[in-house]
Order: sequence, then structure tokens, then C-alpha cells
Amino acid sequence: MTRQAIETGTKWLTSAGLRPTRQRVALATLLVGDGQHRHVTAESLFSATKDSGESVSLATVYNTLRAFCDAGLLQEVMVDGSKSYFDTNTHDHPHFFWEDDQTLTDAPADELEITRVPDAPEGAEIASVDVVIRLRRT
Repeated sequence: MTRQAIETGTKWLTSAGLRPTRQRVALATLLVGDGQHRHVTAESLFSATKDSGESVSLATVYNTLRAFCDAGLLQEVMVDGSKSYFDTNTHDHPHFFWEDDQTLTDAPADELEITRVPDAPEGAEIASVDVVIRLRRT
């Protein structure tokens, strides 16, 4: 991890009011250190952390991803109701889910048109609309 990447990860944390602990900085650097958006699972981030030589438990990765979501740094995207992906791009946008290799990528938002959604039931409001388009390679 370069000094610049570590600084980028640290600034990302402090911008959301999170204390930059060693584990948080290590994970933040992997997530945003190069300035690119990415989609990760807790398991893939844990693996990347091990590959980088950092020592962080899988439980810490899960807890840290939850803290990043709560702070507004990540968007959680649920697939199949059981698998969560975490996206560093927190703006509303659709996703492609590639079933063959179980990866998530951004879909072009400017090509999506939602003309109507059902009214929320009495006593509820729509918080967001998530669009995940499932793909299989032919």
C-alpha cells in the first residue's frame, strides 16, 4: 500500500467522522486508496486484506463494513437475500449481477427508465429502489 493510498483511505474515514484505527485504515485503503469504485463482499475484502499482509479477522471485516455503511461511506447491495455486496459508489445507480462468476458491476444509469413504482402501503414511505439486473453469459 502506497503512502498516497493510505492517506486517501484515512481522509475517506475522517470525512465521515470515523476514527482511523489501524484496521479501518487498512480496509479503507483497499476500498478507495486508488480512487476507483469497487464492489466487494466481506469475504473478498478479507482475502484482499490477507494478500496485502494485513492481519484483520473476518469478523472485523464484517463489523467494519457495517460501520462504513452506517456512516454513509458504502452502499450495501443485497443479491438473493443472502449475499451482500458493498459498493463504494453511494449514488443511486443500477447494477448488473453476473451469475456465472457471482460478481457485481455498475449498469449504465442513463439507460434505465423507471416510469412508475407501486405506492407504499399506509404508514410507510419508499426509502429507495434498488435495481439488480441478473446476467448469464451466452
